[in-house]
Amino acid sequence: MSSTFSPCLDRFKALFNEMSAHQLGELDDVYAQDVIFTDPFVSVHGLNELGRYFTSAYANVISCSFDFDEAVRGEQGVCLPWTMTLQHKRIRRGQPVQVEGISRLRIVDDKVVLHRDYFDAGQLLYENVPVLGTAVRWLRKYAA
Repeated sequence: MSSTFSPCLDRFKALFNEMSAHQLGELDDVYAQDVIFTDPFVSVHGLNELGRYFTSAYANVISCSFDFDEAVRGEQGVCLPWTMTLQHKRIRRGQPVQVEGISRLRIVDDKVVLHRDYFDAGQLLYENVPVLGTAVRWLRKYAA
């Protein structure tokens, strides 16, 4: 695998570190029109649907940044590990939450056609909701 994915990866990283509710960036510089995006909460198809999802997802975000690790390249695409630091109005009263994850990307003609995010939804959301968070943390300890 050559470094042909590098320009797209650079744009991908920049997009996610510049994105906000008011500035979604140029999604079409990174994603193909028929992109498929999946994370633990949703699966969307198409650039317009992806834009609507990000608009909704970022509506209550105070800040969000990603620390990207080294990409692992394969014949079918790239896996890109990351740590997200999120401040959200409805999660932990706006206090920062860190979540580790990985994005699996398939890139064709310098555009992302498949974006699948893997991360612990409990670490991001469920553990940080009053009452439910206590129950989730207890279950994790109980199961360990």
